[in-house]
Amino acid sequence: MPQSAVLETMLNVTLPDGNVKNVTTGSTGRDVAMAIGPRLAEVALAIKVNGVLQDLAEPLTADCKIEIITLKSQDALELIRHDCAHVLAEAVQSLFPGTQVTIGPNTDDGFFYDFARAEPFTPEDFPGIEAKMREVVAAKKPFIREVWPREEAVRFFEEKGEVFKVELINNLPEDAPISIYRQGDWLDLCRGPHMRNTGDVGNAFKLTKVAGAYWKGDSSRPMLQRISATAWRDQKELDAYLLRIEEAEKRDHRKLGKQLELFHFQEEAAGSVFWHDKGYTLWRTLENYIRAKIRASDYIEVKTPQLYEKIYWEQSGHWENYRDKMFVVSEGEDEDSKVLALKPMNCPGHVQIFKQGIKSYRDLPIRMAEFGCCHRNEPSGSLHGLMRVRQMIQDDAHIFCTEEQIISETDLFCKLVMGIYRDMGFNDVRVVVATRPEKRTGSEEIWDKAEAGLCHAVEQAGIEYSIDPGEGAFYGPKLEFHLTDALGRSWQCGTLQLDFMLPERLDAHYIAEDGSKQRPVMLHRAALGSMERFLGILIENYAGAFPVWLAPVQVVVANIISDSTEYGQRVLDALKAKGVRAEADFRNEKINYKVREHSLQKIPYIIAVGGREAEQETVSVRRFGSDKQEVMGLTEFLVRIEAEAKAP
Repeated sequence: MPQSAVLETMLNVTLPDGNVKNVTTGSTGRDVAMAIGPRLAEVALAIKVNGVLQDLAEPLTADCKIEIITLKSQDALELIRHDCAHVLAEAVQSLFPGTQVTIGPNTDDGFFYDFARAEPFTPEDFPGIEAKMREVVAAKKPFIREVWPREEAVRFFEEKGEVFKVELINNLPEDAPISIYRQGDWLDLCRGPHMRNTGDVGNAFKLTKVAGAYWKGDSSRPMLQRISATAWRDQKELDAYLLRIEEAEKRDHRKLGKQLELFHFQEEAAGSVFWHDKGYTLWRTLENYIRAKIRASDYIEVKTPQLYEKIYWEQSGHWENYRDKMFVVSEGEDEDSKVLALKPMNCPGHVQIFKQGIKSYRDLPIRMAEFGCCHRNEPSGSLHGLMRVRQMIQDDAHIFCTEEQIISETDLFCKLVMGIYRDMGFNDVRVVVATRPEKRTGSEEIWDKAEAGLCHAVEQAGIEYSIDPGEGAFYGPKLEFHLTDALGRSWQCGTLQLDFMLPERLDAHYIAEDGSKQRPVMLHRAALGSMERFLGILIENYAGAFPVWLAPVQVVVANIISDSTEYGQRVLDALKAKGVRAEADFRNEKINYKVREHSLQKIPYIIAVGGREAEQETVSVRRFGSDKQEVMGLTEFLVRIEAEAKAP
């Protein structure tokens, strides 16, 4: 064979360390691993080609950058969970014949699989399912990919009665390959990739819960049964996760909300919160803190209506892109009655305020804030305490500015929001730029401009960020701030969205220096996001034991003997005069009983006063979380608590 023909069959494969391997066209990931070393080939689970995971058995057809995935790789978790979902599905169909499998994607800490079955699953089924899963794992069944003709795949799943799989196939693009993965005699529709065999899954998995879930999240479609699970690389990781889950359950804001008398929910107002006195005190403290921060940053505060006519939402683009999330009402029964909708967002209302009167370039930037009440028609099955509600208050604001002011305004907001998070106790913040979603308004040129502008602004602010493709708002890309809480969980809270489109759609303009009319740029921003959700995050982060400045009740004054009640009242009055949120407990109960009761309420300070304290003008101070008691002068304590009780 001529030398040139030999050269044409060779590929250059670049390894993570920069070294290049020459391999034959059609070589697999397994071949490359073997070329690097036999030991690596033994532990290789999959391969990453130009950043994309694929099977070890898939052939290479062009020069590329590769990474061999082993159990030590972070990507191994994704593969383990995906493969474990297949193992779960096989186990369920083996134990419960007639069950249909639908979809089983990964989640942050594991995966779930939705099943169609007449009989309900219960947690009592879990031990048997897990035992069968371990049998499948022990069998080390190879994962084998096959590509079937569309008609053959449809016929196969129809004969099995797998109507959901048939629907999935029929919804695939005409040119999409119908990828089937086989593990022994069991198979499933799947695009992959997978590891070598079921043995690679290991046994560090656990089924966690079963719940109802509509097919494709649509309440008009069949109700399925969702089995959720977690899977890890080894037992140590699994045990650590289960310990975190146990701690998370203790911190569940719904339980603490009831225990601490903060709020409650009722079916008659699903997705809306009943705030109790203590909870609303917490709310107002947080709201006042944010209000002080934005006033110091030269924001104006406004209030806009709840209801707007349909035509207004059509103009803004919400009717086309957000209609399914909106609550719609009609003025009357006849055809000519006006159709109105509760606002899901505050931005269109702020444009209307901007449009009142003539705005000059000298007026910009205008930073317009609102604690706006919004309503979103979330599915009932997705509601989750304060974390997912239908009625919410957003610490919302919109900055109307020129293109030249985008960078400086982004920088100012980033500094503001980072300072807020530090005050709240969050020091680990990750920043993400979310780009154009599939469903959006505006031209590609506008989106190119907006995405480039936002990325440039973030870079100028000196902030590192990652890209989350397709997760922007329908009207513009957004900057997301992800906080890490005390349990290591990530929460997406603050956002900054760059929008060239809404001012155009709603005909907002300002007079430029040359006298021409120009469209302002809108920066949609929120530091906390939904107030309800952020309070839920705070409750769980602090396990209900808030910093003194946030605590609904900061001090309880308890008398030790009835003769010290008069002095206790003087202490209480002195605390209130300093602006401290203090309460009295002068009941005829033992002091240890009172201390225990108020400790369960996680009160930051419990002050005990008896005869000696009254005589010496002192107080016995117990800090929440400490068994020690400190005696100090009343004046000294008043100075301490006044400083701690103030918002940062």
